[in-house]
Amino acid sequence: MPALANASAFRNAILGGAPVAKAYTPLVVETKTLYTIAGGRVMITSLYGLVTTDITVANTVKLQANPTTGATGDLVTATDLGTTDTLAGALLNISGVVGDSIVRSVGWATGFKQGYLIVATGTIEQVTATGADGGITWYVTWVPMDDGATLVAA
Repeated sequence: MPALANASAFRNAILGGAPVAKAYTPLVVETKTLYTIAGGRVMITSLYGLVTTDITVANTVKLQANPTTGATGDLVTATDLGTTDTLAGALLNISGVVGDSIVRSVGWATGFKQGYLIVATGTIEQVTATGADGGITWYVTWVPMDDGATLVAA
């Protein structure tokens, strides 16, 4: 199979551009704003984490959308990433299905099961409710659903 002559142009056409990265290390028990959405709704085309420092303490971690107007909603249910160690280099995947857990993997990541996530103006947050150590860098690709909508790392 031939290599893509312009891989970044292909990624931009399919996913909306280069991933926006947000490093979060060390993890602490808190609600941490990862991304800010302004100017309208955006479609999240991919969202995954790369563990940068081993997570070895029992904990609960989830991602949520916190809109400027309306109620906060979970993008993924709280998942324990530390009782069974999640080592540096592991990928953290979300399916895009509300209520699914974060999936840990080494060397691969899954796409969304059911289309894409549409997120309103506001923030995307990581909630670490109990126990915390290690580090994660989250990556998101997106496209604007409304003219002028933006997504940036917080």
